[in-house]
Amino acid sequence: MSDNSVKDTSFRDKVATVDQKGHRIWMFPHKPEGKYYNARTIFSSVYLLIFFGLPFIRVNGHPVFLLDVLDRRFILFGQIFWPQDFFIFAIGLILFIIFIALFTVVFGRVFCGWACPQTIFMEMIFRKIEYLIEGDGVDQKVLAKAPWNSKKITKKVTKWVVFWAVSFIIANTFMAYLNGIEEVKKLYTEPLAKNVGTFVSMSVFTTVFFFVYLWLREQVCTVICPYGRMQGVLLDKDSVIVTYDYKRGEKRGKFNKSEQRTLGDCIDCAQCVKVCPTGIDIRNGTQLECINCTACMDACDKMMSAVGLLTGLVRYASENSVAEHKKWKFTWRMKAYSAVMCILMGVLVFLLVTRSDVGITVLRTPGQLFQQWPNHTMSNLYSYKMLNKTFKDKEVTLVAENFKGEIKMVGENKFVIPKNGYTVGTMFIYMDDQEIKDRKTVLRIGVYEGKDKISTITTSFLGPFKGN
Repeated sequence: MSDNSVKDTSFRDKVATVDQKGHRIWMFPHKPEGKYYNARTIFSSVYLLIFFGLPFIRVNGHPVFLLDVLDRRFILFGQIFWPQDFFIFAIGLILFIIFIALFTVVFGRVFCGWACPQTIFMEMIFRKIEYLIEGDGVDQKVLAKAPWNSKKITKKVTKWVVFWAVSFIIANTFMAYLNGIEEVKKLYTEPLAKNVGTFVSMSVFTTVFFFVYLWLREQVCTVICPYGRMQGVLLDKDSVIVTYDYKRGEKRGKFNKSEQRTLGDCIDCAQCVKVCPTGIDIRNGTQLECINCTACMDACDKMMSAVGLLTGLVRYASENSVAEHKKWKFTWRMKAYSAVMCILMGVLVFLLVTRSDVGITVLRTPGQLFQQWPNHTMSNLYSYKMLNKTFKDKEVTLVAENFKGEIKMVGENKFVIPKNGYTVGTMFIYMDDQEIKDRKTVLRIGVYEGKDKISTITTSFLGPFKGN
């Protein structure tokens, strides 16, 4: 870092996109080009193909991915999950948070620059559309300051219409993830009166996406998203980030090909600043606004190649590797995160493997006492609820395991659980009163599908008080 940047740290007291009066500073980044931008484009193309294609993929007539919040039904890669499986989601969420922490400790905000939906949609869809219609950053800045003539109106309206159309497509895809593609199709094949809720939701989502990518833009990353603030806690000097090699670059100075260069390799061209979508100067060091998008790396490498200097002045590196020429190492902090990560991953895999396809609860009906029958028999009344977590009907039987008795249903004589649904009802459990030794007797009941035991449930049997 240069002497000036060491002494003047006022840039850390403000956001690059907001002036001292709190007014918005609009960003007009130049179009990046280079190997990293090309790699991001390829990665984003695959990412977007999966995002827009996943709702259309169906397995055995069912979506492979669905997050139906209203019906509390979640399908992840063909496996259906219900509220009873919420604890698995809780473990998965904890695992994801720790993964984010570990990933940030090691690689900084690489996720933000390469895989965050906000960045991919903004930089790889909307920004490219903007470059196509309005031109590069310089052209956009000139257009913004120009009077509202026919040329400006045409370009602006064209951009707004295309932005709205793309936002509409994204909203449709988003709704398909929440309600299923079939529900989205109904909006276009059935009368609007039957799909008012879907229409309103679609309109709201489209408007939100349009507003975010037309106006809010980089403010999502610098002001709204909490992840940028998290990195200040998670990053250390061994974290791999997009960084400027100030040891090699300082002291800065313009390039003169007719003179022997005695200054640092930074030719002070400011190309790294011009391409930055959040408006920062990477030469000032790690900053909250940096999303590790690598645009500055491509711009710097292009200039270094143009003047015959080594590339990599701005590169992926840790602060220690720049300051002390140390090799990257796997620190104790990274090892601790990795250990917790492995433990939670093991727990999550165990829960998924041992997860039952059928959820059954049997509870003794409140307020009901035992009933005495001839032949020294007693009974209790129970309520049951059976949930089928699969896409096939299931017929199950209940078998007494630790007691001699009989289980009789009220009404139907079979436990048939409909696919992707549940059944409720009542049943009686009969026991010989000679087996009842206490006021409450713990009963274990095996749940079988054919000859295969799929679960064991526990309940209690209320009998007469047998005191001394």
